[in-house]
Amino acid sequence: MKWVRFRIVFIVAAALCAALTMLERNPVRGASSSANGQASPPKEEEAMKPYTETIPGTEASFEMVPIPAGTFTMGSPAGEEGHSEDEGPQHRVTIHAFWMEKYETTWNEYDVFAFSHDRMSDQKPTPTNADDKLADAVTRPTPPYSDPTFDFGREGHPAISMSHHAAMEYTRWLSAKTGHEYRLPTEAEWEYACRAGSATAFYYGADPKQLGDYAWFLDNSDARPHEGGKKKPNAWGLYDMLGNVGEWVLDEYDKDFYQHFKSGELLVEPVMLPTKKKYPNIVRGGSWDDEAKRVRCAARQASSPDWNFQDPQRPQSIWWLTDGTFVGFRVVRPVEDEEKLKGVKSLVKKYDF
Repeated sequence: MKWVRFRIVFIVAAALCAALTMLERNPVRGASSSANGQASPPKEEEAMKPYTETIPGTEASFEMVPIPAGTFTMGSPAGEEGHSEDEGPQHRVTIHAFWMEKYETTWNEYDVFAFSHDRMSDQKPTPTNADDKLADAVTRPTPPYSDPTFDFGREGHPAISMSHHAAMEYTRWLSAKTGHEYRLPTEAEWEYACRAGSATAFYYGADPKQLGDYAWFLDNSDARPHEGGKKKPNAWGLYDMLGNVGEWVLDEYDKDFYQHFKSGELLVEPVMLPTKKKYPNIVRGGSWDDEAKRVRCAARQASSPDWNFQDPQRPQSIWWLTDGTFVGFRVVRPVEDEEKLKGVKSLVKKYDF
């Protein structure tokens, strides 16, 4: 009998040891703990830290800020001051985690792409410059008709007057150059990042009288865009999401887009992918040339041929906007992209419009 009891105890002890070993090798998802007993974050969130990217072959760099995954209400209520019909109805949207550029893309960065201010890629392909070869396969802009800065400033200032096509091609080139997947934000990602958890007209609240502390707009801009980062950031550390320059997003514009969604439906990463049409695409955030009511989190602006009215070329440039002094962009880098967004690229061709 003692021998039987001993065998039972031995078997139970062995089973417990085996179970503990397996648990150490394969911890239960979502139940892991750190040394201090606190729950450890998922690896995806653990990797979401701010970082600085330097464009290879140059001294140009930019900072990226982590934006956590979450769900928010997109659009504005009918009673919000400045509300437009294309901002409703409001709808619930889920966004995956991504990084967003801390400041609007500057000429320091864009010049490398637009004017080849990087090292020449005529070397033999090696592991160190293979990405340069991929980057050089992306078509770069034709020379602008006039000074694209319009004497507003270059060093540290937001790049302006590029077309939606040009902004998209920049992100494709940047991806090849750095080895990281960059693109324009979707309209939903942009508004989610702009709001930074808020649900008011502006990311700091609802009072337009405070807007001057956070944004360059018609009342305080002195009729020009300004160097990035001179106003207060939003709660997630993003600067100039409102005002300064309007920002291209990925989506093509449809004034009725929000009306296509079913009432109460929870949308995941909604986007209206751009087509080969040059216009209209969406600019978000308002600019130095806009009144406060157009510098709101939910405000949408559609591009138009008027933004290139003074271009005398026939056909007009698909790269530059002679009248787009108020438009720029910033980039995002997804942690893991939706299938519909992988490899997205501009479909605009010179003679397609």
